[in-house]
Amino acid sequence: MKTKITELLGIEYPIIQGGMAWVAEYHLAAAVSEAGGLGIIGAGGAPASFVREQIQKTKELTKKPFGVNVMLMNPEADEIAKVIVDEGVQVVTTGAGNPGKYLADWKAAGIKVAPVVASVALAKMMERAGVDAVIAEGTESGGHIGSATTMTLVPQVVDAVSIPVIAAGGIADGRGFAAAMMLGAEAVQMGTRFVVAKESIVHENYKKKILAAKDIDSEVTGTTHGHPVRQIRNNMTREYIKLEKAGAPFEELEHLTLGALRKAVVEGDTVNGTLMAGQIAGMIKEEMTCAEMIHEIMEQAESLLQGRA
Repeated sequence: MKTKITELLGIEYPIIQGGMAWVAEYHLAAAVSEAGGLGIIGAGGAPASFVREQIQKTKELTKKPFGVNVMLMNPEADEIAKVIVDEGVQVVTTGAGNPGKYLADWKAAGIKVAPVVASVALAKMMERAGVDAVIAEGTESGGHIGSATTMTLVPQVVDAVSIPVIAAGGIADGRGFAAAMMLGAEAVQMGTRFVVAKESIVHENYKKKILAAKDIDSEVTGTTHGHPVRQIRNNMTREYIKLEKAGAPFEELEHLTLGALRKAVVEGDTVNGTLMAGQIAGMIKEEMTCAEMIHEIMEQAESLLQGRA
């Protein structure tokens, strides 16, 4: 399937893997790119040296385009931005901030830049700054979220900007893909579905929680301090929300989640770890390879878009 995004990024299918911290490492990124999508390394809060190592290991596994997601609040974001240029990364996605200070260097290096946006205003600001595309991410997604739904956000962003729009949040199969295309998107970004890919290094306990999830099993923490995060309900989320309701200070709440994502992803702690996942987790029931996943999605989507199903 050819779209503005496949042509812009040099990929076969308009499917981008989310840049999830601790989850989106080189095995997963390379597998998605090899399958025809765009694999993404999630820099998260990692040091620049780790990001360089991840990029180099991805290059050993695939010659196809892949990208890096830069969490702009990372203390080493400046160094990571330079590493991306040094290593010849083709695509950058960004979150948690404004990538404006890096755009000149990235553009000079021929890097395509697509920030995650949660509002029309931010999408328009990013277009004026000179980015190549925006990722309009709805509140259904896992991890840090905005307030608008994908169904409402995507068409409004499409109408507001002239650059390509990538839809994210609540998309995990060909039906969601087809719906995003009908809303005007040129590609989709998926995170939760790829967490349970066979190539994903995420602990089996975490994967099992997603595969067993029901439609109502995710909840949002952090609403009182303006940093809402969607994850699967567990002991940690219940304690967090109880403290929030009691008016606990931000520092106390942050201490509760310190290292909690690593606990879930690496150690398999599903009780006190942070099990970031979108609302679509309730629909994901099978662990597949990235290639199987992408081909199934594209086959279903093409059938729907051509009116055969």
